[in-house]
Amino acid sequence: MSAVVLLILVALPLFNHNEYHLEVLVSAGIFAILVLGLNVMTGYCGLLNLGQAAFFAAGAYTYALLNVKLGLSFWVSLPACVISAGGLGLLFGSCVLRLKGDYLALVTLGFGEIVRIALNNMDSLTGGPNGLTVSHPVIGLSPKSFDFGIKSMPYYYLTLLAIIVTVIITNRLSSSRFGRAWIAIKEDEVAAACMGINTGKLKLLAFCAGSAIAGFAGWLFAGKQGFVSPDSFDFITSIMLVAMLVLGGIGSISGSIVGAVALTVLPEILRPLQQYRMFLFGAVMIVMMLFRPQGILGGMRIFEEFRPENERVRQEEDEVLSEDLRQ
Repeated sequence: MSAVVLLILVALPLFNHNEYHLEVLVSAGIFAILVLGLNVMTGYCGLLNLGQAAFFAAGAYTYALLNVKLGLSFWVSLPACVISAGGLGLLFGSCVLRLKGDYLALVTLGFGEIVRIALNNMDSLTGGPNGLTVSHPVIGLSPKSFDFGIKSMPYYYLTLLAIIVTVIITNRLSSSRFGRAWIAIKEDEVAAACMGINTGKLKLLAFCAGSAIAGFAGWLFAGKQGFVSPDSFDFITSIMLVAMLVLGGIGSISGSIVGAVALTVLPEILRPLQQYRMFLFGAVMIVMMLFRPQGILGGMRIFEEFRPENERVRQEEDEVLSEDLRQ
């Protein structure tokens, strides 16, 4: 099934030459990478992060500064973008991961806004509200080099490759001993600690990994846009990423991608209904949360987590009573 979907995605630009459609799909792909990074934090380890846009900005501005100040190319800047976002996650996470639940969410929300405001005010370094103009990706050496420019098709294939790499990394993390420890921490941190799991270090590792993936998306975004400004990394971006994760299915890799694509494409489909677009968008989200709270591709385990505890206890009591009656 995965191979068929991948084949369709590879062949799509050969049959659909509409630049606007490809542009929307590229944006959806970048959001998918961001949601996959958020899924490592929230879906695997249970760390609710409402400031993912800050790490997204770290990757984008790292490329912008390296390109504008030092003249480094798009490809050479990739390691620095990933490391800078991961390092920011390490620095921030080491200070705040003692907090849990809503308190952690509020702190990450505030951190995201601090980063955006700092980028907005550091005119001499970041260009302030005017942002920075950067070079698009180029393959090869002059005069036979291929400049991506503003064409959508090269970015479509580059984004598709980036998603594949991210899926492989997150899947390997999920099936590793770190991934199993993250799930244990998410389910019951006290029990995990009693079993000998170093919860502090593993939560920090999950936060760093998710931040580094966001930096990867920021690098791709900056190269594709050719321009970065603080407005692209606001609070609404972080909230949309959480909505995409919840819609697709928390803890699901395929769900993260589907949620990102759905919430990027749906507003564009509803664009002709300009006056009612946001109303319909919100209505779809409400219906999904009422009838499928585990998300589009979320499993039954996620559904159980969303159920009220009193309902779960009542069902367990009914099952025990039924078992006693059968005996």
